[in-house]
Amino acid sequence: MSNRLLRSVSILLCLFFFSAPVPGTEGPKWYTSSDEAFALAQREHRFVILDLEAVWCHWCHVMEHETYANADVRKVLAASYVALKIDQDANPDISARYGDWGWPATIVFASDGSEIVKRRGYIEPQAMLAMLKAIVADPSPGPSVGETAAVAPATSAILGDAQRKKFMADFVSVYNARIGGWGDGQHYIDAPSMELALELAHDGDAKARGMAQQTLDQNLNLIDPVWGGVYQYSVGADWKSPHFEKIMSFQADDLRLYALAYALWHEQKYLDAAHAIQNYIASFLLSPDGAFHVSQDADLSTEVDGHKYYALDNDARRKLGIPRIDKHLYTRENAWAITALCQSHDSLGDAQALGIAERAAQWVLAHRALADGGFRHDEKDASGPYLADNVAMAQALLSLYRSSGGRDWLKRAEATLAFIDTHFRANDAGYFTAPAAKGATGVLAVPMRIVDENIALARTANLAYRTTANERYKRLSEYAMRFAAAPAVAESRPFLPGLILADRELSTEPVHIAIVGRKDDPAAQLLQAAALSYPEAYMRVDWWDRREGPLPNPDVTYPTLAKAAAFGCTGNACSLPVFDAQKIAPAVDRLRATATAAQ
Repeated sequence: MSNRLLRSVSILLCLFFFSAPVPGTEGPKWYTSSDEAFALAQREHRFVILDLEAVWCHWCHVMEHETYANADVRKVLAASYVALKIDQDANPDISARYGDWGWPATIVFASDGSEIVKRRGYIEPQAMLAMLKAIVADPSPGPSVGETAAVAPATSAILGDAQRKKFMADFVSVYNARIGGWGDGQHYIDAPSMELALELAHDGDAKARGMAQQTLDQNLNLIDPVWGGVYQYSVGADWKSPHFEKIMSFQADDLRLYALAYALWHEQKYLDAAHAIQNYIASFLLSPDGAFHVSQDADLSTEVDGHKYYALDNDARRKLGIPRIDKHLYTRENAWAITALCQSHDSLGDAQALGIAERAAQWVLAHRALADGGFRHDEKDASGPYLADNVAMAQALLSLYRSSGGRDWLKRAEATLAFIDTHFRANDAGYFTAPAAKGATGVLAVPMRIVDENIALARTANLAYRTTANERYKRLSEYAMRFAAAPAVAESRPFLPGLILADRELSTEPVHIAIVGRKDDPAAQLLQAAALSYPEAYMRVDWWDRREGPLPNPDVTYPTLAKAAAFGCTGNACSLPVFDAQKIAPAVDRLRATATAAQ
C-alpha cells in the first residue's frame, strides 16, 4: 500500500482515554475475532456491529467513553447484536476495505455477512440508539463494499494522452494556491502530490516548484519545535491549528520529502525539518531492539490535552509524563521508516540514518519474515499476509540496496516481489490487499483490490525491473497498472497523483549512476555519496566492485580504469567517466537536458 493511503480516510484523531462500562449496566461482550463474532451471530440470529478504531483516534475513544458506555445503547446491543471491535492498524485488510468510513468506522452486518449500514466518524448516543433500533425494525441492506464482478483492465499499462492530461489537470486544479497544499480540508503534505511536484520542479516547471515550496514551508508549522516530529494535520487554514498525534506514516513521508527538497534546493530550513523529524523518530518511536513503534497519542490525558501539553517546554512535558506510544512493531510501519531513513542517508549524507535503517531491516527479517520471501504484519496476524506490508518492505529493501550497494538487500527484495506475485495476484488484473480469509462471511470473504496499493506495487516492481532486467518484475508492474489505470477504477477517484508518477516511471528509464571501483576505496566511496545525493527519487544507483561479479543488470559495459570513476546514464546515452564527485550532478544534468531536448 502506498504509505499515505491512510490519509484518504477521514482523519479524526488524537486523544486516548478509556471509560469502563457503567457499573451495573448490562452490555455486550466485545469480540476481536470476526470469525467468532459471525459464528455467534448466525447461531443466535443477531446482527454484528463492527467498531473499527485506531489506538491514536480521538473520536474512537469518545465513542467508547460516551456512546458505548450509554446504558440504553448497551441494552440494545446486548439484546440484538454481537459487538466486534477491531484495531485498523493491526488489520490492514479490514482497514483498506472500510478506510472511506472512518475513523471510527461503524459497520452493521446481517448474520450472513451482508452489510446493512456504514457510518463514518463519531455517532452520539441518541443517534446510535435510533440507528440500532431502526435496524432491528427493518434490516434492509445498504450497498456492500466488495468486488463481485471482474474489472475490465486497462488495455495498456501506460496512460493514454487523454487520461494523462486529465490527471495532470486534476493535480493542478486541486492545489490550494491561497494557502498551499492539495485540497481544502485538513492541511498536511499529500506525499504523492509532493513527490510529483518535486519531480516536475526538477524538470524546470516553475509552477510545480512554487506549489512544492509553498506547501513545504507551510508544513513547517506542524513540526513540534521541542521534540521534533510532525503533527498529523492542521484544521485551520493557517496551518497552525494542529491535531497533535504523531503517526509513523506522516513521519516517514515528511522526512523523505524534506530530504529530497534539501537535495534539490539546499535550503537550510528543509535540512532542519528533516533532522527534526528524524531525531523524533529515533528518540521516541525506536524500540530498544531497533524496530519502530507505530504512533504517539496527541494528549497526555483527558485533563491535559495536546493544546496544553505541546505548548510546554521539554522539562515541563517530561515532569507531567509522556503521551502514550503504541508499541506494536508492524512490518509496514518499519518499512516506511527504513525507506525514509535511506533517503535521509542519500540526500543528507547521514551515515547514522543508514545504520538505523539496516538495524530495523534486520529486525524485521528476523521477526516478521515468512519462509517463502514474504512478511507478516505483526507477530501474529488475524488473517493475512497483507499486500501493504510486502510492497512497503520490497520498497525498503530496494532502498537499502541503492543506499548501501549491498546485493543481499536486492535479493531479499526480489524474493518479496515473487511472494507478492504468487500470493496476491487477481485473475484479471491487479493484486488483492489480502487473500480471502478462511471462514470469513459475506463481503468479508470477498478480497479487495486497492488502487493506491497497486500503484505502489507498480512503481516498486518497475524499479526492480530496471535494476535487475528481470522481465517478471516488468510483467508484475504492468499487471498492477492495468488494474490501477482501468477506466472504471481510475475514473472513480477524483485525484490520483500516484498514478501519474507510476505512468512516468513505467514510460521512462530512471536516472542511472554507476560507480566503478572497489568498495573499500575512499575515492569510490566519495563518488558513491555524491551519486546518492542527486535530487531524484526515481533513480538507479549501482556500485560495481568487480570482485562481486557482474552487476545485477549489466546493461552497460564499463571500461577498466586505473582509478574509481562514476558514469551517468539516461536511456541510451552515458557520460564520460567522472573522477571528481562534485562533477557527477552537472554531468547527469547535461544528459537529462539532452534527453529532454531529443524527445
